[in-house]
Amino acid sequence: MNAGSAQGTHSLFISDLHLSEELPDITAAFLEFLAGPACDATRLYILGDLFEFWIGDDTLGEGLNLEITRAVRGLVNRGVGVFLMHGNRDFLVSGAFSEATGVTLLEDPTLVDLHGTPTLLLHGDTLCTDDQAYQAFRVHVRNPAVQRQFLDLPVAARRTQVGQARSASEREKQLKPAQIMDVAPATVEAILRMQGYPRMIHGHTHRPARHEHRVDGRLCERWVLSDWHTGGDYLRVDAAGCTRHPIAPGTAVSGT
Repeated sequence: MNAGSAQGTHSLFISDLHLSEELPDITAAFLEFLAGPACDATRLYILGDLFEFWIGDDTLGEGLNLEITRAVRGLVNRGVGVFLMHGNRDFLVSGAFSEATGVTLLEDPTLVDLHGTPTLLLHGDTLCTDDQAYQAFRVHVRNPAVQRQFLDLPVAARRTQVGQARSASEREKQLKPAQIMDVAPATVEAILRMQGYPRMIHGHTHRPARHEHRVDGRLCERWVLSDWHTGGDYLRVDAAGCTRHPIAPGTAVSGT
């Protein structure tokens, strides 16, 4: 399926659900979303961190992973195009997941045409260039050799490594200034310029908002998607523009 054009009724955008066995309320909210608003969309774009972690496609048959795989496949079977971009937690999602669910994996970034408006889609972590330690870590874990070495480990060993990495990440975040984990405006503007001044949609920062950037005299919108652990919503995009819509009341829980 071509991700470069969406001329139907409307498309929906979500990111940063961080699905895990520990937070069943978020899973319930996602399943309700798939059975409700997503069914009426032409396309659904998931811009990273659908899962809190993904340790390899060989875990597709495990409880939560199997439940989500079947639910997403059900939406695809209804005729909704589903597109998935890797996040910083689930970048090991690969071909077996794509085949099982019917989703199309997107490169980061991807430029699409949404009802005549060029729109640049990203997870968002590549925009946070002031956090140099994270950017170095990102390069390391995206190295194919490093990924092969990790995937060669037994599942239990992989799970242990991920748990240790998550704990270390949480400790490090407590020591970082909040602004260093947000996007760098100069990086945003450079990418907008490079891509021809499109609208931009991304997640990752958990700071949902609409921003305006004036780049070389051109006004560009930047929409930041919500995480689903502190309220949560989804973005609807149609010929009239972008609107936010809350997920089902009472299904989101506190925490990140």
